[in-house]
Amino acid sequence: MRIITRADFDGVVCAALLYEAENITEPVKWVEPNDMQRGLVDVRAGDIIANLPYDDRCTLWFDHHHTNRIDTPFEGAFKIAPSAARVIFDYYRNSFRQDYTELIKQTDKIDAADLSMDEVLYPERYGVVLLSMTVLGRDGHEEGYWNRLVHLLRNSDIDGILENPEVKAHCDAAKEKNRLYKDLLWQNTRVEEHISITDFRGFDKAPSGNRFLVYSMFPQTVVSVTIRYDDKDKKRLAVSVGHSIFNRSCNVNVGRMLTAFGGGGHRAAASCRFDAQKAEDYIPKIIRILLKNEDNEE
Repeated sequence: MRIITRADFDGVVCAALLYEAENITEPVKWVEPNDMQRGLVDVRAGDIIANLPYDDRCTLWFDHHHTNRIDTPFEGAFKIAPSAARVIFDYYRNSFRQDYTELIKQTDKIDAADLSMDEVLYPERYGVVLLSMTVLGRDGHEEGYWNRLVHLLRNSDIDGILENPEVKAHCDAAKEKNRLYKDLLWQNTRVEEHISITDFRGFDKAPSGNRFLVYSMFPQTVVSVTIRYDDKDKKRLAVSVGHSIFNRSCNVNVGRMLTAFGGGGHRAAASCRFDAQKAEDYIPKIIRILLKNEDNEE
């Protein structure tokens, strides 16, 4: 039995819970949502998929993304919840050897972007917030660290985890990355009415950092768009869209919006990936929808 999940903080917590609740015999398979959507992931009978789109070859599936809802019967659980870890926690509530209530509460808060301005500006003051920023799925060479975090979350409390030398090193690196990222946001972001548009196509490898900073830097905006290349050959683009967590006036369900562009996600945060040749068509369409700021719910 194997866990298939994505490399963000929610995915790491999902993996920790599943290792505790099930007889997992293999290492975690870390994948990107778009790879699942495109059928590029080798899913086998016995696999447990968490925090990713459904694949009918799996044995169990757990998710909470609005656009991943399915109508066919399956084993596992789906519900609109602050985190996929919450879905798993509720499903296996009586199967854990230790109390994960506080960890799930913090995972909900982070994955739902329910953060204060102080938590966004000074994540180093809030251990779990900074810890979550050390898990970025784009860096495949970090799999060893993600697996280490899964092990630590199963066996240590948050204070103990933050004292781990490897974790401390990653947290220190995240603080420096966030400092540099803020400068790059200023240099590569423009504001169009109520939208901040960050374009990192000028970089061979797009910068990464505190994804909530943009909302504190451009408080007049209600939604952000981030554009970057998704591969080293610059043949595919990734576009991420998110509602401001401080100026909550965006009416567009961005997960639903991005299904038309090969992506999906939550109502307030979603992404898509597509051939770079489609950029001149897709990106203006996305911007136009966001500028209208109309409710697109069914």
